[in-house]
Amino acid sequence: MRGEPSCPKCGGRVRAPGLFADAWQCDEHGAVYPLQPVIPPSVEALTVVVRRTQVPVWMPWPLPVGWLFTGVTYAGDDRSGGRATAVACSGPGPLGGVGELILVAEELGVGLGAHFAGIDAPDPGPYLNVEKPPQAKVLAAGRPTPLWHVSGAPGDRAVFAGEALGLWLWAVVWPEQSSMLMYDELVLTDLRDAGAEIDLVPCGALSPRLLRP
Repeated sequence: MRGEPSCPKCGGRVRAPGLFADAWQCDEHGAVYPLQPVIPPSVEALTVVVRRTQVPVWMPWPLPVGWLFTGVTYAGDDRSGGRATAVACSGPGPLGGVGELILVAEELGVGLGAHFAGIDAPDPGPYLNVEKPPQAKVLAAGRPTPLWHVSGAPGDRAVFAGEALGLWLWAVVWPEQSSMLMYDELVLTDLRDAGAEIDLVPCGALSPRLLRP
């Protein structure tokens, strides 16, 4: 398991700010918000991210029947706060087997959602055809939120993206067949607004997708 920050765009090593740079640096992507190490899922870990982040921490709430919270991470540091968050959940797939879902909220250009989506761009814009009707809809913080299919992702997953609260919202689902989950108009809660209900989140084993998209 990783024990130090990494690049949110490629997962590579980053250098801390120093004498010649006031931001974290990736050799390939330049200045980035560092992706913090993934730790085993717990209410305590979730609470830490909720307190530090500047962007939503999206989770389906209530979780689909049989689903569990399986990890969280964020991109940012003590100075910047979290500028992107990723929450993983897993449970019974709509067509059998195990389904996995990662929800990412991020500011423009952070690149964390694209990293999990497996596409070579910091933002989903070039891969969205918003001239067509959205392929999925969620209720995010009480607001109907359209999501479009993101083209160009590997065939083992389905990727959707849109805008919620003025920020990118990504939904990455494994395997691709479990994308049926996104057609049921999931209700997403920003856990920054959950209050004491966050203590009720059921936790499972750490999702390997957070470590190796």
